[in-house]
Amino acid sequence: MPKAIPHSTDALTAIDAFLEAQLEAGYAFETVRLRGTLLTEFLEHVLNGEKTASPTAEELVQPERADSWLGAADAGETRRRNTLAGPDAVAAYDSQRARIQTYNAFTDAIGLSGLRRAYPPSGHGDRLEPEQAWNLLRTLAVKRPTGANAATAIRTAAVAALIAATGHSVPKLHLLNVSDLDLERRPFPVVTIDGVGHPLDKHTVEIERRWLDVRAGITKELEGTDPGYLWIPTKPGRARGGVEPTKPGLTRAAVRTLHSAHRTLVLQVFGSPLRPLALVPHR
Repeated sequence: MPKAIPHSTDALTAIDAFLEAQLEAGYAFETVRLRGTLLTEFLEHVLNGEKTASPTAEELVQPERADSWLGAADAGETRRRNTLAGPDAVAAYDSQRARIQTYNAFTDAIGLSGLRRAYPPSGHGDRLEPEQAWNLLRTLAVKRPTGANAATAIRTAAVAALIAATGHSVPKLHLLNVSDLDLERRPFPVVTIDGVGHPLDKHTVEIERRWLDVRAGITKELEGTDPGYLWIPTKPGRARGGVEPTKPGLTRAAVRTLHSAHRTLVLQVFGSPLRPLALVPHR
C-alpha cells in the first residue's frame, strides 16, 4: 500500500505527490489529469475565496472548505468554459460525483480517511437531451481544440453521430465497413448494422461525408487494395522492436482508440468526459 503523504504538506505539493502516486499505481492518464484539474479547482476556490496563503493539505480538505467548493461547483461558479446549457448552468450530476471521488481519494492519500464523504447514487451517465446531443455533435464536427489532430477530430464526430443515430455502442460500430454506409440511398441514407438499416438525417450524413473524405486522403497512400474498414487509425503508430508501424488504413482503429479519442475531445470542448452513449436519448 502506498505510503501516506504527510497531511502537513503544503496543499499544492501534496496534490502533485498525489497525482504522481496515482500514475505509478496504474490509473489511466485521463483519470489522473481530471483529478488534478478538480483538485486545482478546489485549491483555487479556497485561495480566491478566502484570500489566504496556501493551506496545508489537512487545512484544504476540512469539511467546511469542501462544502464551499462543492456548493460553488454545483452552482456553476467554478466553470472555466461555456457549456451546451449556457455559462450559468448547474454542474452536471456526474461531474459532482467525480469531485467527491477525487476528494475521497485525496483524503485517503494524506491519511485523513475519516473525512471521506458519502457518494451520491450513480447517475444516468449525463444522458443528453436531443438538442444538446446535436449541439455537441456539431461542435465536435467544426471545432478542433488546440493540439488536436484534425483527422482524429472528424473521425470522433463521425463515430459519435452514428452512436446518436443508431443507439449502438462503439464496440458494435467498430466492426463497420465503408460498404455498410449508404449515403446515396433514397428516400433516405442508411447505415446497416447486423442486417438492419438505420436512417440517417442530413446533418449526420454531412459529418459522415467529411470523415469519408478524410479517410480517402489517408488510404490513398496505401499500396494495393483498400481493405474497406470504416474506422481506421489517423496516423501511424510507434515503431516497436525495430519494426516499422503499419500504415493507417490497413487495420481497423481499435475500440480503445475510438473510446479514448471520444473522451479526450469531448472533455476539451464540453468540459465533461461524457460516455459515447450519453448521446443516445432516453427511450
